Amino acid sequence: MNTVKDIVIFGGKKGADKPQYTFYNFDGEIEMKTFAQVNYDLTGLGQYLYKLGLRGKKVAILSENSYYWIACYFSIITGKITAVPMDPKLPDDDIIDIMIRSGCNAIYYSEDFKDTVEKMKKTDGVVIEQYIKIEDFYSMVEEGHNEVKNGVESYLEDEVLPSDLAFLVYTSGTTGKSKGVMLSQKNVAVDAIATCRAMTADRTVAFLPFNHTFSWASALFACLLLSKWGYICSNLRNLQKDMYAYHPQHITAVPLAVETIYKKIWFTARKQGKEEKLKKGIKLSNALMKIGIDVRRKLFKEVLDNLGGDLEMIICGGASLDTKYEKGLYELGIQIINGYGATECSPIITCNRLSNYKLGSAGYALECNDIMIKDPDEEGIGEVYARGSNVMMGYYDEPEATAEAFDGDWFKTGDYGYMDKDGFLFLRGRKKNLIVLSNGKNVSPEEIEDKLLTVDYIKEVVVYEENGAITAEFFLDENEPDAKDRLKKDVRAINMQLPTYKQVTKTKIRDTEFPKTTTLKIKRKY
Repeated sequence: MNTVKDIVIFGGKKGADKPQYTFYNFDGEIEMKTFAQVNYDLTGLGQYLYKLGLRGKKVAILSENSYYWIACYFSIITGKITAVPMDPKLPDDDIIDIMIRSGCNAIYYSEDFKDTVEKMKKTDGVVIEQYIKIEDFYSMVEEGHNEVKNGVESYLEDEVLPSDLAFLVYTSGTTGKSKGVMLSQKNVAVDAIATCRAMTADRTVAFLPFNHTFSWASALFACLLLSKWGYICSNLRNLQKDMYAYHPQHITAVPLAVETIYKKIWFTARKQGKEEKLKKGIKLSNALMKIGIDVRRKLFKEVLDNLGGDLEMIICGGASLDTKYEKGLYELGIQIINGYGATECSPIITCNRLSNYKLGSAGYALECNDIMIKDPDEEGIGEVYARGSNVMMGYYDEPEATAEAFDGDWFKTGDYGYMDKDGFLFLRGRKKNLIVLSNGKNVSPEEIEDKLLTVDYIKEVVVYEENGAITAEFFLDENEPDAKDRLKKDVRAINMQLPTYKQVTKTKIRDTEFPKTTTLKIKRKY
């Protein structure tokens, strides 16, 4: 399989009458679709797009997570059309700017974004020919299938090539203007296949935004390759309730979600007066684990039941996760599978495996790519480079930025880290965030931030250089009244764990959270 079209067709045939998606439909009722029913919907939509004359053009999707989002998305990428998945949390001006810069020709949109669409129609530079309302879903499906019944099969019979531009994804970086990452059919297909060969999974509750590439490889395409899926969560407020109802075996999450789950477990234990009991249970379990006896699922059944009862694994990526949470959830019977990637690499580059992992690492390379550390220092730390069949075609309409992103055929990720003797990658922060001291030493602010965040009442922290001093700026938990008084002592304790040149010498406290991107990453320049 060299294209995502191959994956979608394979999944539809293999899954057939097995349940694929459970979701809330347009009427607010729970509905289930089989693999065959999903295939019927997406092929009808695909032929409808061809009827509108959109072959060879760009089609955006602007909607929150839903079954209809997935079907519309599949209808684009299984034809000779380029998908432009939009971040629904962006401001209207940013969405319209991307429509102009991408030269988008059509857009699927939901009723929630009708006002945004009306602004688009009145903005100079927008070249959209077709505004397609997602709520007209079933009439479009039937119109497409009526075309097929009348002998028109231009969409079904069209040959999609591995080299075709299938995706134009605008990044949401913490600094600067977003760039359009061009991914081919093959780029994404090989990454999804390699990911599924690295790990297998069963039922899930999906809640990460579908417009992000991490959701594609770890969920949308994985479900087609593995013939497994589950429930589509459209509202994060309902996540715990949905997990309780649909019993996921695994979920895909960013570190913030993992941290939230861990903290909620301990908050609930304290609230119920069971914190000491839980601590004793972990101590007993750890002792038994050392002699090969694993009773975690039984001993912590009450905790696991609050997460649906069957949760065994969390696939985590998107940012660094403190080992405190990785180790803490493992002790309760939930394995964290950390990975690492970049949109430009479709997106997964490395990941741990259930049978081969290391605490604190981002795992080792997928079979579709190689990694190397460029110009490592005396500690073995340097910039992470990647190359392989999953690496992007380039940035759309930005040849200079594309050239800057590569060193020969190696993609420069902009992340710093080191590899151990077994090939496991350990990340140490972003190159552009490095603090370069007057003595020539390089300091990764993320490394210091990770240590500071082990203090419970520190909710957010950003470390940076100011007038030659390593400065830490904090947002503290408002429910901890003595946090400000304790901070200096706790910072000193963290400093004792660090070399002198990495120690925090200046602190600031802010009254509000740091500004963030739509993926909840702190904007470091604000």
